[in-house]
Amino acid sequence: MKNFQRILVLGASTVALAGCGADEIVSPGTGGDIIINNPSPSPTPTATPTGGATVTPAAGCPTINTAGGLTNAGTITGPTGEYRVCRLPSTFTVDDNLPFVNGLLYQIDGRVNVGTDQGFNSTNTDVTLSVEPGVIFFAQAESFLVVNRGNTIEADGTATMPIVWTSRDNVLGLSNDNSQAQWGGVVLLGRAPVSDCSDQTFNTAAAPNANPQCEQQLEGTVVATPFGGTNSADSSGSFTFNQIRYSGFELQQSNELQSLTTGGTGSGTIINNLLSFNSSDDGVEFFGGSVNVRDLAVIGASDDSLDVDSGAQANVQNVLVVQRTGTGDSLIEFDSPDDLADGTPGNALPQSRLQVNGFTFVQRSSSSSQAIRARGGPALGLSNGVIDVDSADDVCIRIDEQITLAAIIGFDSLICDGVNRPVRGSSGVADTEVQAVVDAGTNNNLVGTLTLTGTFINGATESAVPVLDATARSSFFTARAEIGVTDVFGDWTCNSSIMDFGSATGACTSLPVY
Repeated sequence: MKNFQRILVLGASTVALAGCGADEIVSPGTGGDIIINNPSPSPTPTATPTGGATVTPAAGCPTINTAGGLTNAGTITGPTGEYRVCRLPSTFTVDDNLPFVNGLLYQIDGRVNVGTDQGFNSTNTDVTLSVEPGVIFFAQAESFLVVNRGNTIEADGTATMPIVWTSRDNVLGLSNDNSQAQWGGVVLLGRAPVSDCSDQTFNTAAAPNANPQCEQQLEGTVVATPFGGTNSADSSGSFTFNQIRYSGFELQQSNELQSLTTGGTGSGTIINNLLSFNSSDDGVEFFGGSVNVRDLAVIGASDDSLDVDSGAQANVQNVLVVQRTGTGDSLIEFDSPDDLADGTPGNALPQSRLQVNGFTFVQRSSSSSQAIRARGGPALGLSNGVIDVDSADDVCIRIDEQITLAAIIGFDSLICDGVNRPVRGSSGVADTEVQAVVDAGTNNNLVGTLTLTGTFINGATESAVPVLDATARSSFFTARAEIGVTDVFGDWTCNSSIMDFGSATGACTSLPVY
């Protein structure tokens, strides 16, 4: 995703996105040599349960603190019953709570803001939006929710009552296991450092303080929305046990949001137990900041499953990625600024840094030629992972440019079923150089034969791979008994023909009823 312009144009009633790239808050899905095919014909939809519990509409909308409150928008009816629709205000201006009420849905209509931008140097938290377990949000078209810098969201579901962010079509029972792009997504912004400064003055090792106020910008037709700052420990709140379904509405040609987008969020932000389902762009994307994520499932993304760039310092543990057949690019795309074409020098600080510990990646898209790709000089560390590529010709790990090869943190305890070309070097890097880095690690085998069952459960081969203790690489990581993912993906997820978790919450094509 080249063509870096770093501008997201978001209007209050009309949303337009400027040209895009790996360093934007939205991603283009095309450019460079990334190929994204249109999805294959829709599979048979996962059956919506019949004869089960249904809901009746709540009597009215709860009272909230923000002036104007919630708007009672009548009712909406789908296979799981009839719901009261309570439309969110365009901006939450004071601390508020959205309670779970049986038979009630919250509607995101257009751009919904949590607070207003509090500035680069602020330290306060202005507005906190709390969301109770079991709450369901729905939206359509270009509608999305953004937590502005200096505000927080406390959206904490539970293992049996996740918070669901989904589309109007999903409520109506019109979505199937290949649906996507039905609404925008969720955006969290914060005050942690970013590398791509919107004023085109950058910090480098030679001039680390050249720009003491480096920030990126989301420019709206009404309100400019910056993100970034100097506080790597900044908090944008807590986001745990959440499902984000059918996101990535195309706001302009080839410009979509992902399920979850972070911009300059700090390490004080908690993101755990997150399911991204059928995002039409990336599954999740982290722009700058210090991001720690645990228990992440990205199912059916149509571009990259995990995209990291703009100086992000990211640690991700226990990650399951399963692609849809016929759509999807790399399972990891990892960038730092790599040339002057986008206006950002390759040595801009902070250098992107991503470590993934404990993961299972299942590549199913024939349009994806490599599972993991790093380019532009970021620092990549992979440990305790299983990579199931789609065919014998697909690449497990691709490294572009010598600056990226030199920055590798380490590859350890990895197994992949690559056969013909398990590694690939590009842009001045030979395959043999990438293989040398793999061989320098411990317990790596990228031409193995996998014995996974149930898509991601370790068999005898995977269980026999010695585990690396990755706690020395990051205090965020915990010791693991086996490589691959730990099977914690239970009732807070949803089931589909792409990945059946056996969740009691039900199918992704339906809504949970409690």
